[in-house]
Amino acid sequence: MNLSFDLSIEVSEKYDFNKESLNRIEQNTWVKNQWPLVYFIQNDAIKAAYVGESTNALSRIKNHLANPERRKLDKISIIGSDKFNKSATLDIESNLIQYIIAEGTFNLQNGNYGLVNHRYYQQDLYKNLFKEIWNKLVEKKIVTKSLAEIENSELFKYSPYKSLNEDQYNSVLEILEGLTLKESNRIFISGSAGTGKTILATYLMKLLITDIEDIQLGEYNDDEVREMIYVKEFRKKYPKPRIGLVVAMTSLRQSLENVFRKIPGLKASMVINPSETFNSEKYDLLIVDEAHRLRQYKNISWRGAFKKNNQKLNLDNTGTELDWILANSKNQIFFYDSAQSVKPSDVDSSNFNTILNQKKTLILELKSQMR
Repeated sequence: MNLSFDLSIEVSEKYDFNKESLNRIEQNTWVKNQWPLVYFIQNDAIKAAYVGESTNALSRIKNHLANPERRKLDKISIIGSDKFNKSATLDIESNLIQYIIAEGTFNLQNGNYGLVNHRYYQQDLYKNLFKEIWNKLVEKKIVTKSLAEIENSELFKYSPYKSLNEDQYNSVLEILEGLTLKESNRIFISGSAGTGKTILATYLMKLLITDIEDIQLGEYNDDEVREMIYVKEFRKKYPKPRIGLVVAMTSLRQSLENVFRKIPGLKASMVINPSETFNSEKYDLLIVDEAHRLRQYKNISWRGAFKKNNQKLNLDNTGTELDWILANSKNQIFFYDSAQSVKPSDVDSSNFNTILNQKKTLILELKSQMR
């Protein structure tokens, strides 16, 4: 069986993005025939862009022209191929969002909701088609960096725009449901190395601070609609949520700070160490990555500062960084791998078992390895 096909794609001219250009855009072959396609709207002057896909592009473009944020953009390109189908365009849209964010030329107006890597027929062949699309974007000087260069960057590795596998995405829905409908203020996600715990943490950080009030839910599938309804419910409870990403490991924290500096809506100051959870006001939510690396008052070089933090909470030397997080936030999400807890300074597993045994604790497990 021949598993190859002609990877012919077309990236159109840059049409003006305004109502006066709708007639010209409508004459584009892929738009006219209502074929599955991908589009890219941009404004070079303000370095802003938006990536989308549709089988009824003209209708979607009209909707975008009614959106005040989208009207800040001034050019649109249509990406089409007779090999496109709905699954392929969703996949290509998701990949473009990931790579364009990490490439750094544009700040994307896209949210990060609904970025799921669904499996579909001949998906591997469409990876080659995406490479061809990217090469054409480089030729047209829309982007400048190669795929290999982007893939080696921290921003690509830890981006909140990373496509989730179905295991991760289902966990997102359960986490959001727990925070909103079930009111589980402590959520515990276990997973071995390679299951994408840090990716899930950054995804949730970006998702929960995103304002989605103006989004038209009719444009999305059932899971995406469910995800956005949960986020809306969370934002009703916490209109201006104070959310922090707690990372005990210095090297990982510095990497994530660098990533957060480059993502619209996120700030490096949102990535904190456990000592920085002490504030005049409680956090609405603390997301704790690598929770197994939280420390106790044992085998550490800064015992004086550690002791002072315990004293702030009227704790003796048995107090831990885990206790600080619980005391300094209303809700917590812990990402944990017991197999990686090996240092004498790590919080004892019995402390985590106490959380796990509480009735209101929501317990989830990531099993699928990221490809």
